[in-house]
Amino acid sequence: MRQFLKEAKGHLMTGIGYMLPLIIGASLVVAIPKIIALCMGIPSLDPYADGTGFLHTLKLIENVGWAGVGLINTVLAGFIAYSIADKPAIGAGFIGGALATSTQAGFLGAVIAAFIAGYTVKWGKEHIHLPESMGNVMPLVILPFLATGSVAIIMGAVLADPLSAINGALVSWLRDMSTSGTSQLVMAILLGAMVASDMGGPINKSAWMAGNVLLAEGVFQANVFINCAICIPPLAYAIATVMRKDRFSAAFRETGKSNWVMGFIGITEGAIPFTLVKPQILIPVNMLGGAIGAAICSLLGAKGDIPPVGGIYGFVSITNGWAYLVGIGAGALVIAGLSTALVDFRQDTANASEEVNVDEIQISFEDIK
Repeated sequence: MRQFLKEAKGHLMTGIGYMLPLIIGASLVVAIPKIIALCMGIPSLDPYADGTGFLHTLKLIENVGWAGVGLINTVLAGFIAYSIADKPAIGAGFIGGALATSTQAGFLGAVIAAFIAGYTVKWGKEHIHLPESMGNVMPLVILPFLATGSVAIIMGAVLADPLSAINGALVSWLRDMSTSGTSQLVMAILLGAMVASDMGGPINKSAWMAGNVLLAEGVFQANVFINCAICIPPLAYAIATVMRKDRFSAAFRETGKSNWVMGFIGITEGAIPFTLVKPQILIPVNMLGGAIGAAICSLLGAKGDIPPVGGIYGFVSITNGWAYLVGIGAGALVIAGLSTALVDFRQDTANASEEVNVDEIQISFEDIK
């Protein structure tokens, strides 16, 4: 069972990895027309859906972005199935993802459909044996038929209504939590602390996964807080190496230069070499900075009305993007101030280098939203 769960997580992460470029591209295509309209004093392009002219063109472009957002479940399910059983499963996975959207079974339905499609094909490969002369029939006809048929029966006829009810109740609860002042603040603090806790580790990934689940359901607010917190630790140590140069060795000051880029695009792993100097002190400091930054985002009114793009530049996709930037800056300054006050990065550098070679850090681009 443990091995199966490990493999399942890998397949799920593969599907999300393929889904991310879709989210980023579609989100920007939605965001840019909105920003242009706001610069012209127009809060919404919806009244310009019909007609002609520049604003109508902007609305048509925005619609293309929303069409991309609508493909999230389809792409997710297709590539989870592909990860499990290669090309014969991908078509059934796409169908299952589209079915999950149309029946409102959502992210959960898309994942279930993908596993049905993928493991049906995997079972077929292992148990159905045809003469060598019919080798091409298996991947082109039999396996896709079995997978699509299984998705149709299990998802279309059996699970569609129950999953729709479960998904609807869950999304409604999470949407209410995202809009309620107190609940949203709690969500921001929790997600911010989780993201900054182990910088790409299992706690960070749990928060990131939760954000992607909500994103697929059209609840975008959590990702505002997650994206904010992802930028904070690397940016904090970049600021710290400039703000308190005397507290850092030459090697750490050099590493801090690359953290400007990592903070800008959102790669939390950039903070790892610094944190390992005194993890018992710096992990709580990082968590505090991430929580404070995300909380400030919430309190100042940063809103995810469309799928938010990660990195500092992601403020263009967020309503009240200035609040997002203030949250990142405030959280980073908290970590920069506390870390240099509590830890001397000129000491224990040798111990840190034994645990991690700065040049060999494996950067995970799964953190980039």
